[in-house]
Amino acid sequence: NRADGFASDSVTVLDPAAGTLTFLSEAAKLAVEEFVSRYGEGGKENFIKEHILKNFYAFELMMAPYTVGHLKMSFLLEELGYRLQDDDRFKLYLTNTLEMEELAQTELPGMASLSEESHLAGKVKKEQPVLVILGNPPYSGVSANRGKWIDDLLKKGYTRSDGYKDDGYYQIDRKPLGERNPKWLQDDYVKFVRFAQWKIDQAGEGVLGFITNHGYLDNPTFRGMRQSLLNSFNEIYILDLHGNSLKKEKCPDGSKDENVFDIQQGVAIALFIKKKGEKKDCKVYHSEIWGLREEKKYDWLLKNDIKTTDWRKLSPKSEFYLLVHRDESFLRSYEKYLKITEAFPLNSVGIVTSRDSFVIDSDKEALKRRIRMFRDEKMPDELVKQTFNLKDKSNWKLKVVREKVRKDEHWEDSITKILYRPFDIQWVFYHDNLIERPRKEVMRHMMEENLGLVSVRQVAEGIFNHAFVTDNIIESRVTLSNKGIAFLFPLYLYSDTDKKETGNPNKKRSLGSTMMLFEPKAEYTIKKPNLSPQLVERLTCQYKKTPSPEEIFYYIYAVLYSNIYRTKYAEFLKIDFPKIPFTKDYKLFSKVAEYGKRLVDLHLLKSVELDSPVAKFQGDGDERVEKLRYDGGEKCVYVNRSRYFEGITKEVWEYQIGGYQVCSKWLKDRKGRRLFLDDIKHYCKIVTSLQKTMEIQKVIDNIYPEAEKETIEFENK
Repeated sequence: NRADGFASDSVTVLDPAAGTLTFLSEAAKLAVEEFVSRYGEGGKENFIKEHILKNFYAFELMMAPYTVGHLKMSFLLEELGYRLQDDDRFKLYLTNTLEMEELAQTELPGMASLSEESHLAGKVKKEQPVLVILGNPPYSGVSANRGKWIDDLLKKGYTRSDGYKDDGYYQIDRKPLGERNPKWLQDDYVKFVRFAQWKIDQAGEGVLGFITNHGYLDNPTFRGMRQSLLNSFNEIYILDLHGNSLKKEKCPDGSKDENVFDIQQGVAIALFIKKKGEKKDCKVYHSEIWGLREEKKYDWLLKNDIKTTDWRKLSPKSEFYLLVHRDESFLRSYEKYLKITEAFPLNSVGIVTSRDSFVIDSDKEALKRRIRMFRDEKMPDELVKQTFNLKDKSNWKLKVVREKVRKDEHWEDSITKILYRPFDIQWVFYHDNLIERPRKEVMRHMMEENLGLVSVRQVAEGIFNHAFVTDNIIESRVTLSNKGIAFLFPLYLYSDTDKKETGNPNKKRSLGSTMMLFEPKAEYTIKKPNLSPQLVERLTCQYKKTPSPEEIFYYIYAVLYSNIYRTKYAEFLKIDFPKIPFTKDYKLFSKVAEYGKRLVDLHLLKSVELDSPVAKFQGDGDERVEKLRYDGGEKCVYVNRSRYFEGITKEVWEYQIGGYQVCSKWLKDRKGRRLFLDDIKHYCKIVTSLQKTMEIQKVIDNIYPEAEKETIEFENK
């Protein structure tokens, strides 16, 4: 709002991640153009010396772009009519923006000392008010910038110039964020945004303009960041350029969407405006561009500006404070449903082995042979490393681990089943010393007779189909989503007085051999339901009887398989765990639960409905999986030239669970291997299960709308 724009003598500009000064060069050119258009060429040289050289700042960490940046600015100023004098310098400093400590005295041949450079940069960081901060900060999920100052700025907040206490990015609505793994808040671009926000808050007014990774716009981990930005600024303009190949983004019409850069991560341009003295609610405006890079995005960006953009006004609100447009027509009712993390209080992401090819195998005996070789004292460590492609890490040394596994006389008890991918049960050597993240606090309950719901927190692409069931532990990528890994929600929790008498910690007891009482306040000697007291009490009060844990589980499972539910709440299922509508009608609850049980039995491949498979294995010759080919006319999938499964409809072939095309994925994971009799039977059952699943989904959809008419309201934490 300055009359002279960038040419105003009160405007100070900073690029905190300057590179070769691409952004600041354009700002300098614009400032000179604005000055000349108003006041003529006569004072241009003096304007550059008194304004550009004094009020334009830049920070760069790397020596090469720093050097090029100085040369680039020197050439630019000469083009604009100003030759740098001996006592002139452009204020591009060699420094780490995210560190406040200044360097000790160190001389570089032919240059001013690094300590002097660091001192001058430090004065700008700490003392110089900056009204405009712009640039394209680096994106790095694994940040090397771990300094205390920026970490405190992110986590502890600060007091603004107006006296308001900012809570930082790890708080939401004055409470801890509660994220199990908030690592994305450590991304470098987040830290640069935080630095820029802090500088403008200290000045009391200003504009921040960055092009960055667009993940912070809607990812739940960033909700504290979004709230903080909303509290700091008066206006926010978001232009989402999309282009996220990691999310497999496509244009709304299904055509190709490209990134404006040669990167996989989608990006967005954001303008954050802070007006002096104003404390009104932040106004948020959003727009987006889809399509090809050259023909659509570059062309549009060249022809448009903030005034010609078709902005949509947003109203971000608790708990997510989203900076993207969402269809919120069903939000009011959806917010009153029960989140699955509230229904099943104890839950966890799946295990991470960091060495799947060594500790996981579809053949139990093959896995045993590997572990025996690993334990064999006669095999040198180097040979074991080469044979099994095992590498030492900072927290994992092969020599030490081998010794520990050798000492374990009951090592075979650590071999157990694992749900590796949908319908893909394998064997894992579930040993503390060979599993990177064993998630024992949750997975130990799946060592017993149990049911577990598998789902995700977010869905990056496509419609939600990320619900499955297991009676074993799970691997973290049992579902596919680049926005997070699979979560497991066990139905029952077992006491620690588990199997000490048997000496076999991985041998499952049958349900018949356990004691279980199901009353919300009862004492459990062996196991208890992993269901929230709020849920059980509300259902008991409404239904005048207490549903069994299994009934509740089946009901939830059926809802998650309703196509109506998945479509209606698609926008909300993209950003957080599913919320479940519980009908007030017990008869309807029971009916839905019945279909949920059928689905569970089908997906565990335990249903009698699988006794008459719809698919059959045909042809002659080798059963080895080579090149897959689906023939829609024949309703066959060929595993090689002569062998094929018949009876597979196009709908079944394309059916997805957890982001995977099930029929294709299961076979692809066995490429190069021979299909044995059990494999053939298993695949025929998978096909039949999916066929039956689609039939049941249609029935559920016939009664689901009735279940939503009158629902029990819950308070989600």
